[in-house]
Amino acid sequence: MNQVPEIAVTELADDAVVVDVREPDEWNAGHAPGAIHVPMGDVPARLGELPETDEPLPIICRSGNRSGRAVQWLQQQGFDVVNVAGGMLAWKRAGKPITGEEGLPPVVL
Repeated sequence: MNQVPEIAVTELADDAVVVDVREPDEWNAGHAPGAIHVPMGDVPARLGELPETDEPLPIICRSGNRSGRAVQWLQQQGFDVVNVAGGMLAWKRAGKPITGEEGLPPVVL
């Protein structure tokens, strides 16, 4: 198994563009303000929606497991991507901003 490149949440700007591969209910409850939502199962069909960046594109989920698998797959497709270590749980622990979709206080499911 290839080593999955990781980045710590503390290395990302609060408004960093990250791709969130969690499910819609998790996304709606709370996500990073600059995140783009592409559920993991939709990634292969939505590659054209991934932003082009000069730096490796951070991929995030709840804890880092799903995003790690997405990073491996995207690397095989030739994308320059990096897993956000610890996922949204680490994002929240680091005190970074979280926004929700339903007008409720944002949470990480």
